[in-house]
Amino acid sequence: MKISTRGRYALRTMIDIAVNSDGGRNITIKEISQRQNISVKYLEQIVSVLSKARLLRSIRGAHGGYRLSRRPEDYTVGEILRLAEGGLAPVECLDTEENLCPRRWSCSTLAFWEGLDKVIRDYVDSVTLADLTRKEREARSGGEYCI
Repeated sequence: MKISTRGRYALRTMIDIAVNSDGGRNITIKEISQRQNISVKYLEQIVSVLSKARLLRSIRGAHGGYRLSRRPEDYTVGEILRLAEGGLAPVECLDTEENLCPRRWSCSTLAFWEGLDKVIRDYVDSVTLADLTRKEREARSGGEYCI
């Protein structure tokens, strides 16, 4: 499985908005574009998908932009990646809720693919946007730990 640019950029966009919208500030596509080095045109497509799925709120006007719809703790990486990627299954037959592959009853590798799929789902669904936001803030502050 390989996560596409779209999936990586969607995740980076969500992290960027979470980190930079402290105090309820709206974040513009232009700001994200500059910080993340992603073209405005590509970001518009990604933000549109995130907004339609209600992961982001779009605010119009002079102080408009985007903000998270929920707290960072309430998003999983899996939710964001599935939305951007359309699915994370390692093989096509596991892309849908019901496996419709004509070989599913005789496939000697199906159990392996199902196990891999479960490991992927469990991992991406165990990491939240808040977890990644914390790591981003630590990286920005030099990763120093103080009491």
